[in-house]
Amino acid sequence: MNIENLSKEQRILRVLRKVLANIVKDATPAPGEASPLSESTIHDIRDLFGLISEREKELAEEAGMNRNEKPYYTDEPPNSRVVQLHRPPKDKKPN
Repeated sequence: MNIENLSKEQRILRVLRKVLANIVKDATPAPGEASPLSESTIHDIRDLFGLISEREKELAEEAGMNRNEKPYYTDEPPNSRVVQLHRPPKDKKPN
């Protein structure tokens, strides 16, 4: 999906999700260390990710977009093939 095709709200949600994910990555402690975040903050972050996801889904449905679309390379072989179900008409021989 091209970012220019997204609404302002969709772009805001996308940036909000990325920034929140970066904050979580930066605040994640090394194994065995205590988290600097309280349990209520961790719960609030999970709730916020859920709300962002729900709103993105609603906006995608309103715009008629498929949220299950995945990026692909133009030189990738297609996942489907055209199968001929009937034979083309034969050329008639002149009598």
